[in-house]
Amino acid sequence: MELFSLKGKTAIVTGALGLIGKKHCEALALAGANVVAADMDEKKVEAFAESLGEQHGGLQIDVTSKQSLEIARDKILTRYGSIDILVNNAAINDMFENPALAKELSAFENYPLSAFQQSLNVNVTGVFLCSQVFGTVMAAQQSGSIINIASTYGMVGPDQSIYKNELGEQDFYKSAAYPVTKGAVINFTRFLAAYWGHKGVRVNTLSPGGVENNQNEFFIENYAVKTLLGRMAKASDYQGALIFLASEASAYMTGANLVVDGGWTAI
Repeated sequence: MELFSLKGKTAIVTGALGLIGKKHCEALALAGANVVAADMDEKKVEAFAESLGEQHGGLQIDVTSKQSLEIARDKILTRYGSIDILVNNAAINDMFENPALAKELSAFENYPLSAFQQSLNVNVTGVFLCSQVFGTVMAAQQSGSIINIASTYGMVGPDQSIYKNELGEQDFYKSAAYPVTKGAVINFTRFLAAYWGHKGVRVNTLSPGGVENNQNEFFIENYAVKTLLGRMAKASDYQGALIFLASEASAYMTGANLVVDGGWTAI
């Protein structure tokens, strides 16, 4: 099991307060890493990091601000001395405050340019900047693992039918922003793996499927029937894959897209 040990390694997780982000942090901590949980809410992320154990830390960062990331980098290096693992998890997934307008606003013909640009800024530029700031440290120390969190929708188009209600009416559409940005993340992984391979920095993508999170039962059933395992994911279902990519267990793996989706994209 030493292959999967992260003892003595320092791991940064962006979007650490999200449903899967918390599970990423917990898994890394259990594997022995010093975890830096990073998110926008300073008090909440510090409290969450404290719940993991005293050796872990929480930092407020804005993934779209290079200055914010550079300040975080310096704090991490001062405390831990190295940066060994980066999990680019922060992302925007469309939510519509007014359900009555969700269908209208999410339709491609009406989808706001501002929303599309915001997703590009966080989901793509944020991954670029985090990789640039933290990955440069890894390249200098000649070792490191960058894990970019993408999605099944980075590989296939959204099935809009699963967003219909019991009456067969479309409640909303999965917008273009999420598939476009997650597809970009997958190819950015390939670029960076090729660029930094000779520096000992491995870069891989983890593409998860949909996670059950208090959705209505009709949606859960619609989604589940399209997977080979017949269910949506639990938030903890990605922990093993994450530790594999972060650890020496995947020492000869780079530029790859590890798909963990219950078989959604297999058929």
